[in-house]
Amino acid sequence: MLLKQKMLAVGMAVGLLIFIIETVRRRRLREEYAWLWVLIGVVILVLSLWQGLLRAITSLLGIELPINTVFFFGLMLVVFINLHFSVKISQLTDQVKRLTQELALKKEDPPERS
Repeated sequence: MLLKQKMLAVGMAVGLLIFIIETVRRRRLREEYAWLWVLIGVVILVLSLWQGLLRAITSLLGIELPINTVFFFGLMLVVFINLHFSVKISQLTDQVKRLTQELALKKEDPPERS
């Protein structure tokens, strides 16, 4: 990897980590999800600095080029994140339905007289 490419990759990884920390600090991202994004940023940083590791992983998986390994893991990450969010959305949909039904039942109950 050329020095310019390495510097760009390291800069983007550090920028991602700073953005994640700032987003959590401003309460725009819950801590529940922050650990995943911090882990992704650290992995990007490590692979940017340690090209031998990326080549070893590429060789171990039988992939021809290191960039294909990066794209493969990126694609798998997007698939897993989408699956996770689909599960969360399903849970929240069920919760909203249940709460709406409970609220409708409470509105139908006549007020108690003392």
